[in-house]
Amino acid sequence: MDVAAFGFDLPDELIAQDPPETRGDSRLMVVPRHSGAVAHTQFARLAEHLRPGDLLVLNNTRVFPARLLGKRLPGGGSVECLLLQKLPTPNSATPNLGVGTSGVGSVVWEALVHPGQRLREGTRIILERDGKELFGEVLARRFFGRRSVRLWTEDRSDVDAAIERIGHIPLPPYIKRDDRPSDRERYQTVYAREPGSIAAPTAGLHFTPELIDELSARGIEHVDVTLHVGYGTFKPIRVEQIEEHVVDAERYTVDADAAAALTQARAEKRRIIAVGTTTVRVLESLPIDEGRIGPAAGETELFIRPGHEFRVVNGLITNFHLPQSSLLVLVAAFAGRERILEAYREAVAQRYRFYSYGDAMLIL
Repeated sequence: MDVAAFGFDLPDELIAQDPPETRGDSRLMVVPRHSGAVAHTQFARLAEHLRPGDLLVLNNTRVFPARLLGKRLPGGGSVECLLLQKLPTPNSATPNLGVGTSGVGSVVWEALVHPGQRLREGTRIILERDGKELFGEVLARRFFGRRSVRLWTEDRSDVDAAIERIGHIPLPPYIKRDDRPSDRERYQTVYAREPGSIAAPTAGLHFTPELIDELSARGIEHVDVTLHVGYGTFKPIRVEQIEEHVVDAERYTVDADAAAALTQARAEKRRIIAVGTTTVRVLESLPIDEGRIGPAAGETELFIRPGHEFRVVNGLITNFHLPQSSLLVLVAAFAGRERILEAYREAVAQRYRFYSYGDAMLIL
């Protein structure tokens, strides 16, 4: 299919730059998967559209402050570093770091750096915030402009703790403002547990502890899986035909308890409702052996597009996505391209808020 078939017109003012004042005070569009009119409600009334026995599947990944700011050494030119994933640390210590350490306790990351042209192999940097410092060295160029960067602290203290102190929350590129202290809590689900994402599973941002308790009281179960969201979630489709697009691999884990709950729900023909496209990718990547889903861990490169046969997911809670994006293609695969584009046109007409801090859609 032509990627242009997944375009739509979106006024810039509908792209949410901030979360709602109170978590959960967002709108919800309810879209019947196959036929029928859409309904407009509030996310806080989600329980009214579910039924006892439904199994919600949540992605419990946690966003870490992956955006680091600093300067080059020497010279002082500004540097920005977006950490993507940890890499194996070379056995040899870094020679002549010049900061009173032999490299013990250093960690190597794959990162996007700016300005990339000036950050060649061997470039030293200092990353800092509020008087806290982290040192770095560019070790090698990697694919698509990425770099291997070794990080360490002057006093050999824990590098991960230093990243947590000095890092900024990596807000998506369509949020045109600097991050604020409040984003550390609001760009995070209330059930986030496992650090490792550079982007939030945003469909989950609407949930509050009170809503989760209400759902449980009504017999609507929930279970956690983990998929660490990588930079690929923002990767545009640069080819004309969507079949040629490649989705970046992302790490996931489904433990024995979650696998058992999924297996039981399928056996009892209860609805399994994925909270977010990241959760869909996990569930549809799982092997099924004679109806049984077992615990699993690994990476998924699954690109869900029209024609995909959904084996696990019966319903989906999701935000409104970018035109011509792999996330929009996934949602269209679940409910049909025309139906989803019609719902998006309705969302624009009704002035819904779009993207990460925007409103939500429930597809059943």
